[in-house]
Amino acid sequence: MEGQLKPITEHISSTPECQFQPLTAEDEPLIWRMLQCAAHETTPEAVQQPVLARYATGWGRAGDMGVKALAADEAMGAAWLRLWHGHNRGFGYVADAIPELAIAVLPQYQGRGIGTALLEHLLYTARAEFKAVSLNVRADNPAVRLYERMGFRSVPGSEIINRTGGLSFNMICHLRR
Repeated sequence: MEGQLKPITEHISSTPECQFQPLTAEDEPLIWRMLQCAAHETTPEAVQQPVLARYATGWGRAGDMGVKALAADEAMGAAWLRLWHGHNRGFGYVADAIPELAIAVLPQYQGRGIGTALLEHLLYTARAEFKAVSLNVRADNPAVRLYERMGFRSVPGSEIINRTGGLSFNMICHLRR
């Protein structure tokens, strides 16, 4: 299964404070932890709901790609892509050939540029494999500004009432034309 992961290699540069490494199939437990943070859930059980679990279940399948940020071997955050096919689609699905982004930085590490660095690393690598990347975001999420800075644009007509009763919408970043 690990051989199906897309490599993240030469672009990853680290500092003494923060190491960036590709996600592997062995990182599925980390994906679950980060999914809990990304989904704003307070318990690990909450992300076991099928609509959320699909972002982590079986991590390492074809089309999965990601990067993690570590400090002294402790995870600070992760960003990952997952392709969706058929009826198994994520909230940010726009097309079978466009993977959806999920990203989380643990609260104690937010505001330090880690999310920006994770996105830079992942988008740089993704452009070799994909023409675009999509995501779904809550309208009141401050990360919308980060996504816009990184080249994401709102997908017209994608606004929905999300599972918490708020407004969410899809964004897309074209990596190559």
